[in-house]
Amino acid sequence: MGLGSYWGEVLDVLEKIIPVYDKVNSLISLGRDSEFRQRGITNRVHPGDSVLDAGSGFGNMSKTASEICNGDLNITLYDPLRTMLKNTSRLFSVTPVLTCGVFEHIPFRDEKFDAVLTGYSLRDAINLRIAISEIYRVLKKGGRFVIVDLGKPDNAVLRAGVSFYLRMILPVLAIIGGGRLGLKFATLYGTYKLWPQNKKLESLLLERFSRVEFEKGMLGGAIMVAAYK
Repeated sequence: MGLGSYWGEVLDVLEKIIPVYDKVNSLISLGRDSEFRQRGITNRVHPGDSVLDAGSGFGNMSKTASEICNGDLNITLYDPLRTMLKNTSRLFSVTPVLTCGVFEHIPFRDEKFDAVLTGYSLRDAINLRIAISEIYRVLKKGGRFVIVDLGKPDNAVLRAGVSFYLRMILPVLAIIGGGRLGLKFATLYGTYKLWPQNKKLESLLLERFSRVEFEKGMLGGAIMVAAYK
């Protein structure tokens, strides 16, 4: 379960859309991406925590966490694209630790972090089960894994509605927000097709984690999840 061989194509697209990435993401989430990040992080990241922002992009998740914790966090940004990491200065006055790599081979020792954050990125894992296992490994006992992402409703009617939005409405909004580059956001639907339904994702997390809190928005098309080690 995961992107498998599709990962290379998605990575190539992500690198190309860097100039319009944040603008289009806000537009296609109907302006609620920041709200969902705040809802996912609040009460799950605490002042003084050591935080890994995995699949960080520019660092929007850890920036949100830092604001909630009044800047009292030790942040590491981790992303497969060096070009994404080079753009972190747009969010941080003091650059966090930057590390390049993939979910499936996280280059940190066991039990290093209090929290791992993934904002709209876990869906891009090559192998989802291995990615979850690696995140579990680098979390301290009692650590929290926070996921904010697209949701795939368990209800067939709602699932069809989300699919319709991603296939038909999202491309139009992406073009409005990103012009020609917005066309490349069509790959988002490909990642969604390979993404497990909400209940399946919850069960995958429970294979490793002791407890999972699963919150949904936009009729299950958005999820805010916390898994506790």
